[in-house]
Amino acid sequence: MFDSHRIPAVDVVEAHDRLATPAAGPGPLLVDVREPSEFAEFRAEGAVLFPLSTFMLRHQSLPRDRELLLICRTGARSGQATAFLLANGWTSVANVEGGTLAWVRAGLPARHGEPSDGEGDFPA
Repeated sequence: MFDSHRIPAVDVVEAHDRLATPAAGPGPLLVDVREPSEFAEFRAEGAVLFPLSTFMLRHQSLPRDRELLLICRTGARSGQATAFLLANGWTSVANVEGGTLAWVRAGLPARHGEPSDGEGDFPA
């Protein structure tokens, strides 16, 4: 388990604001670590799907030159993924507190149902 007091975190409004108004350079990337069936249920608009079930095998493909905002359903799994990345050399990562449930409750842009072609795909 991770210590949530030691993991950089942002609330959903801050995450949305960072995504909407990125600083100079490549903007943040919202990384959803839930499984595809959960992603299809509902998701933050613009999130890329990077399931925790394959995270350990694929984490090296995550960019190091842009901020990563990790999100899941409630913030627990994304907190674990955030801690893992920090322990493995990533420096600009944060957990989105409250996860996708908080995102939807806050009325932030969300999608529901099966993703359209290319939606949630990890950038090349």
